Amino acid sequence: MYVWSSASPQAKNEEEQMGLDTPVELLESLLFVVGVMLDQLILRAKARILALASVTITLSLEGGASHIRTVRPALPTTDKQLWIKLLHLDLEAHPPQASILAVALHAEPGSTRKVQSGLFSPQLPESARLDVTLARISAIVGEGNVGRAVLEDTHAPEGFRMEAFTMPSDKPTAPVPSQQRASLRQLRPPETTSVRLQGSRPILFFFRKERYTVEHAYGPWLAEGDWWNQTLWGWEQWDLVARAEDGSLLCCCMMRDLLHDQWQMAALYD
Repeated sequence: MYVWSSASPQAKNEEEQMGLDTPVELLESLLFVVGVMLDQLILRAKARILALASVTITLSLEGGASHIRTVRPALPTTDKQLWIKLLHLDLEAHPPQASILAVALHAEPGSTRKVQSGLFSPQLPESARLDVTLARISAIVGEGNVGRAVLEDTHAPEGFRMEAFTMPSDKPTAPVPSQQRASLRQLRPPETTSVRLQGSRPILFFFRKERYTVEHAYGPWLAEGDWWNQTLWGWEQWDLVARAEDGSLLCCCMMRDLLHDQWQMAALYD
């Protein structure tokens, strides 16, 4: 299947290249070749007491195009089967658009390390299983939709971005002081609500076919901005404690779109 192979003489990064005597279209056939190349990369990394932190696969396609993908697990590893699985899932989600004539693997080395949890800390999942699970989820929902939410420096609603998961450092973290907290379940998308006002304060609203009478209303908090963008936003936020006709209590966050004069149920407090 292959006719030549070469290794990069670079001291820091490792590279394997392999040309194919016939064009390859099946992913299984390609992974067989990739497995042989990974053996060489892992062998040289182990000789330097290192592991592979990332692998970039470059596929030379018929017609002169190239297909480049990079896989980076949470921790550097020398687990060949893990690398094959991650590359398999990535190429399934992003397949090349033509037959493959040659393959090149570029590996970035990294130091292996152990993550030690505290004596009473919950056990962390194995990094290999976590990497495969995240790759499978990314193939379904998209790469930019998997990770942890990080707040951005803005007052705009939904002002956050997604960052990839990272393994915790070996440095022990300070214990978080125990205190009572209320959990907030944000509704996505927000649900349009009918609200009755007395003066400028909400006194009654309908939510999910139930009528609620407001007992306590806190607000409003006003937020608006991004006048330089096409999508303007301006909101009036209220935190409400309301009671339904059957006596059940509802604590919620209500938003009023000032640009369209529309009320929405944004979140529920537990």
